Amino acid sequence: MDTLYFDGSCPLCAKEVRLLRRLADRGLALRDIHHLPEAHQPDRATLLRTLHLQTERGHWVTGLNATVGAWQHTRFGWLFRPLLWPGVVSVASRLYRRWADRRFDRRYCSNGTCQLSPTQAD
Repeated sequence: MDTLYFDGSCPLCAKEVRLLRRLADRGLALRDIHHLPEAHQPDRATLLRTLHLQTERGHWVTGLNATVGAWQHTRFGWLFRPLLWPGVVSVASRLYRRWADRRFDRRYCSNGTCQLSPTQAD
């Protein structure tokens, strides 16, 4: 079973996960990062920076690849596959990374210090 780790305190993330809960097959588990044990690896801060998917075989996939991988567990997965096409993937990955970095900084960092609880809403 693949496991998607998501930020349950992020409104956009929570909205997507609600949709995935409705549409995904039984091959996808959804885990809120804020409810993981402290000793979890990768650590909470790493997981909060970008979306992570752990495959059934134990491989870690991050960012855009994690999004596309999670959606492959729905009947709409084919709509996400073009994001990984050559020529598209480099632009889409840069846009995702930029969004993820800004989201993390806005939610978890203030005055140059980062903490694991959100500092402000999106």
